Amino acid sequence: MAEAGIVIIGAGQAGYQLAASLREAGYTKRVALVGEEPELPYQRPPLSKAYLGGACEAEHLTFQQQTFFAKAGIELMLGERVSRIDRDARCVWTIDGRRVDYEQLVFATGARNRTFAAVPRANGLLDLRTLRDAGALRAALAEAREPVVIGAGFLGLEFAAVAAARGVPAHVIEAGPAPMSRVVSAPVGEAFRAHHEALGTTFTFDANVHAIHAQAGRVSAVELTDGATIPADLVVLSIGVVPNAELAQAAGLETDNGIVVDASLATADPNVYALGDCASFPSRFAGGRCRIESVQNAVDQARYLAARLARQERVASSSYDAVPWFWSDQGGAKLQIAGLGMRRAEEIVLRGDRDSMKFSIYGFAQGRLISVESVNRPGDHIAARRLIAAGAAVLPEHVADGNFDLRSLLESSLSS
Repeated sequence: MAEAGIVIIGAGQAGYQLAASLREAGYTKRVALVGEEPELPYQRPPLSKAYLGGACEAEHLTFQQQTFFAKAGIELMLGERVSRIDRDARCVWTIDGRRVDYEQLVFATGARNRTFAAVPRANGLLDLRTLRDAGALRAALAEAREPVVIGAGFLGLEFAAVAAARGVPAHVIEAGPAPMSRVVSAPVGEAFRAHHEALGTTFTFDANVHAIHAQAGRVSAVELTDGATIPADLVVLSIGVVPNAELAQAAGLETDNGIVVDASLATADPNVYALGDCASFPSRFAGGRCRIESVQNAVDQARYLAARLARQERVASSSYDAVPWFWSDQGGAKLQIAGLGMRRAEEIVLRGDRDSMKFSIYGFAQGRLISVESVNRPGDHIAARRLIAAGAAVLPEHVADGNFDLRSLLESSLSS
């Protein structure tokens, strides 16, 4: 029987990064990486952009080749699914009956796409989460003439931008009043609406889908609850995700919009951890508990947890405390967000030129800078991450003065 070490369930960004970082941190015991997909761990952000648009191929997305994992002593268990966890015996069982013992178990199970309660079994009805999804969607887009996207979040808009660049602008249906309305400020949402409309995208807002219709086994239209019907030969579902927490719940662990962990990413069981899209953790930047779906969060949490499990002194008594940040490329417009909670901002201040799509929105709550949304202003974004992390005394009047160097506040904060 192989020695017990660390078993990681999930071979996405968080799982791969944890396995690699454990070796970098000097961890010498067994590391087993269990993933349901048969492919080597790969990058997901390019799926909705470069890969979908044909600018790169699948082989360019792989983090590392097989030789890397062999040399690092990382045991890959790909194309396998964990069916049960025995926390008393400290082991997991795969669907084919294989037992794998652990000293520490880490959930990096990610999330899955939401879907409608009932949808037709029809060609041309797709979503995007995995490499196989992206391959099917890329092939479908090459033949599409009337693509429809349900959901105007990051992923849906990234697809719409690719579709427009391919000469087949999409019709985007959104339940909210503007693009990305649940996560960005009104000025940013309005700017991206105008940007996408200039690319040829059509929007229908404040709309809910009643049914998706098919003819001869292929999608043909999307019917809204107000009776309107939108023709479609390709429908992309992009209505959010659900954390994969059922396996943890079945093992008796607490779940609440994800697997509940403390500030060190540990569950109530001191031998079990969770990170990435599936983890619900406390954050001072959120003002409470949150779950973050981003590459940055997955990578930062993995590096932190690797150092902790390898018992590096610098993190032995520390908590995970990285500033959350996000990004999205949409047809030549790059959105970068630092911090959380723009929708709860009490005051927002614009800096830059919105008409030229080079501006940032700074959000304040209780007199404190909590989030910055930057559009084609990478310098603002980098500075914002540092300002928020340091709790610098940024005031609305500082932001409103375009000649004021916000970095001077960071220097003052660090010297105080």
